[in-house]
Amino acid sequence: MHDTVINPDNVSSADIIVGIPSYNEADSIAYPVDVSDKGLREFFGNLDAVIINVDNNSDDGTKDVFLNTPTSTPKVYISTPEGVKGKGNNIRNLFRAAVELNARAVVMVDADLKSITPSWIRYLGEPLMGRFDYVTPIYVRHKYDGTITNNITYPMLRSLFGLRVRQPIGGDFGFSGTMARAFLSEKLWNDKIANFGIDIWMTTIAIARGFNVCQAFLGSPKIHRAKDPAEDLSTMFTQVVATLFDLMMEFEYLWRGLDESRPSSIFGFGLGVDEKPPEVHVSTDKLYESFVNGCHEYRDLWEEVLPMPEMVQCQKIVDDSDVDTFYYHSDLWARVLFNFAVAYKREEVDRTRLLESLIPFYHSRVLSFVNKTLNHGIRETEEYLENIIRVFEAEKHYLIKRWDESRNTQDSLLFE
Repeated sequence: MHDTVINPDNVSSADIIVGIPSYNEADSIAYPVDVSDKGLREFFGNLDAVIINVDNNSDDGTKDVFLNTPTSTPKVYISTPEGVKGKGNNIRNLFRAAVELNARAVVMVDADLKSITPSWIRYLGEPLMGRFDYVTPIYVRHKYDGTITNNITYPMLRSLFGLRVRQPIGGDFGFSGTMARAFLSEKLWNDKIANFGIDIWMTTIAIARGFNVCQAFLGSPKIHRAKDPAEDLSTMFTQVVATLFDLMMEFEYLWRGLDESRPSSIFGFGLGVDEKPPEVHVSTDKLYESFVNGCHEYRDLWEEVLPMPEMVQCQKIVDDSDVDTFYYHSDLWARVLFNFAVAYKREEVDRTRLLESLIPFYHSRVLSFVNKTLNHGIRETEEYLENIIRVFEAEKHYLIKRWDESRNTQDSLLFE
């Protein structure tokens, strides 16, 4: 089975690529294609450009909508074979296309974007024409949009690898041709990365391998199909977290020696956006119910993962709270995540069940965050999140201590 490639303009080289990963996005892809074309013409009109749709063999007509959207920029459609799904597989095809076309820069945007402007192409692309190899976005998001980012990937990545990258799984990125080659050369690749783990994998690889990473102000809120964090995000959640934990093991030699974080370079400037992102509904009752049920369903496993002091704290929270008063301090959440990471690296652990048992804890953290910030604006919520992440950084010594204890236990079992 081979990828499908449709190249009506016989594009054989390009200076800059806009890549749009998709799966069944016929109702939305035309807009980012049209805006990307405008951005390429306005800001990169002197360069050879191409727009590439990397697709999962969508059966809703995504291919036809993409190819039939009027553009001045040539378009190429690439699809994985029938039955091969996964955003990561799409993006791997984008890496290959960048190498084959000898591109200097690749801008990648989501296919469901409703707020993309031509300037996004500029802000994500221009740093790649200089000394940067990887660009992550900064944009206004609703305080409850991106809860996996806010509560897991941002605090973990920053406290582990020491670079402040606000949207490590934002979905909209820029990377150089050199970076594309580096991604293709990495040995760590699995089914999780081939699906939803791809964004955290890309960002972590870029940082850990020492590439020049920056953030770019995009100048407008991210408006897309936001999801209620209480709804079923289990597949995305487990794949993202598993990839993060895999990368912790891969780069242990690096993060152990980093004591503090540093700001990343920022391209552009704060644009003082007045418009507000759309509301994100959060079903707090479902979040609370998930945690309470998890306390019963996974109690035996949690007692294996968490030291007794943390288990006692968790039980006390359940006993003393209801859905409206539920809250716990950020140091407990940091220690819970750190202990799950430690448990994940044990060879004998059932990792699938372990990650499933972390979902109720994630729900509890989102509920705690919502209850704390219910009356906060976006700016005040962002300041609160900054304080949370500084707690993570302060608790890193706890992670290293627990990591070493786990290794010592594992070593002793090997020699029994």
